[in-house]
Amino acid sequence: MAQVYKAKGKVWLWPGEQGVWHFAHVDKKLSEEIKEKHTRVRRGFGSVRVKVTIGKTSWKTSIFPDKRSGTYLLPLKAAARRAEGLAEGDTIAFTLTI
Repeated sequence: MAQVYKAKGKVWLWPGEQGVWHFAHVDKKLSEEIKEKHTRVRRGFGSVRVKVTIGKTSWKTSIFPDKRSGTYLLPLKAAARRAEGLAEGDTIAFTLTI
């Protein structure tokens, strides 16, 4: 049965070799809960497949563990950022379905 989590995070940028990537951190408490409850669904690099909803926009992706922060990182698709008018520094509310 799918589990739904609601969270907030701030949009930040990571400069990569092939462009700039937009992410939001899943807060530490929720990241710990996801790691504990969803050990069976983790994939390569400890990633977890999720359905993300921000506003009226939903898509499927994976969240990835970040050792530095101890949280999961949520990659934000360009199409979703455009549809919801998201930019670096924005605080966003999102739903993760696992």
